[in-house]
Order: sequence, then structure tokens, then C-alpha cells
Amino acid sequence: MNSRNDMIPERSDAALAPAATVTSRSRGTRRWSRRRGVAAVFSSLAVVGFAAAMVAPTGVALAQPVATEAPDSVYAAALADTQNLTVTVEGAAITPVERGSFEVYVKPKPKPQPAPTTATSSGSKSSSSGSKSSGGGLPPYSGGGAPAEWMAAAGIAQGDWQYVDYIVSRESGWNPNATNSSSGACGLVQALPCSKVPGNGYNPVDNLRWATGYATGRYGSWAGAYNFWVTNHWW
Repeated sequence: MNSRNDMIPERSDAALAPAATVTSRSRGTRRWSRRRGVAAVFSSLAVVGFAAAMVAPTGVALAQPVATEAPDSVYAAALADTQNLTVTVEGAAITPVERGSFEVYVKPKPKPQPAPTTATSSGSKSSSSGSKSSGGGLPPYSGGGAPAEWMAAAGIAQGDWQYVDYIVSRESGWNPNATNSSSGACGLVQALPCSKVPGNGYNPVDNLRWATGYATGRYGSWAGAYNFWVTNHWW
């Protein structure tokens, strides 16, 4: 009869080896799975963080409104410059500006020159300065007649009658006895002075005869005298 130890079958090392190998493999597999899971978690977090970093500036840029600067007007620019020029420094000493002296020159008024005196010739219509003449004691004309008769008697060509009529109508209105109260000019053409008319200044024939010499001597003809009168309203 065998003993108890003989009844228990002996396990060999060869039979125990596979079980130990299986246990170590399962443990290694679990460790690798854990490491792989941790790595996957960190990878996911890294991807999420990178995406957030990329999207965050864009989101902020889209959330903030773009400020559009209004163009500065000329008044706004001038106002800004004016405000920039006004600077107040508390406690600073302000040095007064020294201004140089200046003189004002007042040009004196020129002294009035005495009016020149002009000598009158025998054919001149105007008198010298300050002298006034009138018909004086000459008798007025009362002989009658018409302008055409007077011009024909004075020797005026009929082609000049229109010029004579224009001047005489404006000087005296064909009144032989017309007299300028201020200057003393007399007769049809207002001869000045009246004493220069040969004969009687109030006689229309004498007055027109003298006027013909005056017109031709000063203006070249009755037509020239007419053109001067139209431009200057005197002759």
C-alpha cells in the first residue's frame, strides 16, 4: 500500500510553465492597453487645444466690430490743431515777448499849387483865369431874321450848316441876345469874352463870322468842332 504522498500525483515543471506564461502575457497586455488609452486621451486633448487656439483669434476678430474711421473734415483738423496749441503748464514761468519799437511815417499832404494862368489869343473862346466879361454896354440885337439868313450872311458854306445848327442850338438855342450870367459869354455861339467879337457880339452875323474863324483855327473846320462838341459837350 502506497503512502499519501504516493497517492497525490506529482506536477512537473513542464505542466506549470504554460500557466505562468499566460499570466505574464495578460498582465503585459493590460499595461499596454492602459498606456495606449492614456496616450489617446492626451492626443485628443492636444487636438482640442490646437483647434481652440486656431479658432479663438478668429472668433474674437469676428465678435469685435470693425471700426471705420470717418474722414477728418477741414474744420475738425483745424480744431485739433487749435487745441494742440493751447498748453497750460502749472507753475511754469512765462517769459514776456520783447517787441521792437517801430515808427509810423505819415506822408505830408502836398501844398496846393496855384492855378496856372493862360493867356488868351484873339481866336480863343475862353477868357483867362479870373477875368469875366459880358456884353457890357453893347446893345441887344433886334434886327430879326432867321438862322439860314444869318449863316448865309456870315459866309458859312451850306454844307456846314448842319454842324453850326447842332452847336448853336445847344449853346444858345439860336437866341442872339443869350448871355451867360456867370462867365459873361454872349451871342449865338457864346463867345468868351464877348468883346473879342468884331462889331457887336450880340449881332448874329458878327457872332457867326467870328465863330467860323474860331472853329477852323482850333478844330480845322466846322465838322471838327462838331465832333469835339459831341465828345466833350463844349467847344
